[in-house]
Amino acid sequence: MGGGGGSDVKNAVWMRALIMAGMILGFAVVSYIGLGVVVADMKHHTWEDEEDHYYEAKKEWQDAVDAGEIQSDDKNADLYKAKEEAHHHEIDAHLSYLTYRVAGLAILFVGIIFTAFLVISGIMNSSRPDEHHDDHHGHDDHEHHGSASPIIFSFGCLLFLLGFPDFADGLHGLMMGSAKGTIADLSVSMIGLTVVTVGIANWWREDLPFNGYGEQLATSDPFAGQHIRKAGIWVFLMSEVMVFATFFSSYLRMRTEWCTKWALDDGKCTLAEGESVVMTASDYLRPGGAAGTGDFWTMLPGAVNTFALIISSYTIVLALKVAKSHDYKAPGGLLGKLMPTKKAAIRNYLIITLALGTMFIVLKLVEWSHLIAEGFTVGTEQGSIFYVATGAHGVHVFAGLLVMLYMIFKADTVEWDEENAQGIEYFGLYWHFVDLAWVVIFPAFYLY
Repeated sequence: MGGGGGSDVKNAVWMRALIMAGMILGFAVVSYIGLGVVVADMKHHTWEDEEDHYYEAKKEWQDAVDAGEIQSDDKNADLYKAKEEAHHHEIDAHLSYLTYRVAGLAILFVGIIFTAFLVISGIMNSSRPDEHHDDHHGHDDHEHHGSASPIIFSFGCLLFLLGFPDFADGLHGLMMGSAKGTIADLSVSMIGLTVVTVGIANWWREDLPFNGYGEQLATSDPFAGQHIRKAGIWVFLMSEVMVFATFFSSYLRMRTEWCTKWALDDGKCTLAEGESVVMTASDYLRPGGAAGTGDFWTMLPGAVNTFALIISSYTIVLALKVAKSHDYKAPGGLLGKLMPTKKAAIRNYLIITLALGTMFIVLKLVEWSHLIAEGFTVGTEQGSIFYVATGAHGVHVFAGLLVMLYMIFKADTVEWDEENAQGIEYFGLYWHFVDLAWVVIFPAFYLY
């Protein structure tokens, strides 16, 4: 979002990041205990009971088939219906357990990462003595200058991706208790993540004191006269359009070659010898879909996430509007109590945006756990492109949340106003793009 002098920000300001970190970690731990432990344990017991009931019904049906009392293919038999109904309840109980267990773990995971970024940034930037902060004066300290943070961040991403294959194998092995997984497998990617965190912490230090003075302007066409940061974010978004275009073009190319359940039922394709019907994500997501496994809670996260991102785009606009206002007046009623001052309004609108984006990530992981449990894995025909496309979008959302975390910190310390509000505006462009990408992904991958 830019670079500037950070020499006049006191250590006490940076230490407030540790307070924020403690509040976030506390909320994450409480949420995990409540959802991922207490409620999940109750749902797990229910799942075990339904599983036992299913095995009993299945045994009764099998005994009747072995005794010749009913035919194995007789779907009208009472014992067969009882077995299928018990199986349906067992699946529902399993998915219900996954909903709360994964939600609790996801909130804890996100909370730990948020906490780590705040703690590392707070400690790194408050490590210098306060006397050093007062060595420089004047507007130059508040101008935007060239920053090394993007280079540091990019180098960390490079290291992380270089070590990712071993990182994935090692993490899976350690989680499953396999001898294959070792700490050494995680080393390259963990070093990369550490470098990424250092780069972001350095950017926080550079940008925090920026007060809007000295915004650099582009001098060359086609962006002459525009803020360099604004031109940069538009160029970045154009590259992002090409990235997501590859996902959609790959999906459409493969989809036109598949004989899906829908196309087969409509007589638009025929299966060659040895060929099987391709099950799409929507077949697993829709209640009563072609896969026969979709349930309400599997489809709901994607629908809720669509509205969550749309609303979050609105709240980031409200934060920008308040920041640019010259004569803010608190609204009446309950909203006025939540937004009594300009500072509180900007901070709280950003917090709402952060909460909606975090909910998106949590529900996305819940949705994935349901799909995998129902058999839609990355190894299926559509699974690879589905998980890559939705996963890449999720990474973009999560990266935006880390930036938003800093914006909330700045709103609560140095504050946003009409002079430096362009930082919110430029981030808003990125957030709107993430929102727009999902509006296209949802119907293409979930409904079609």
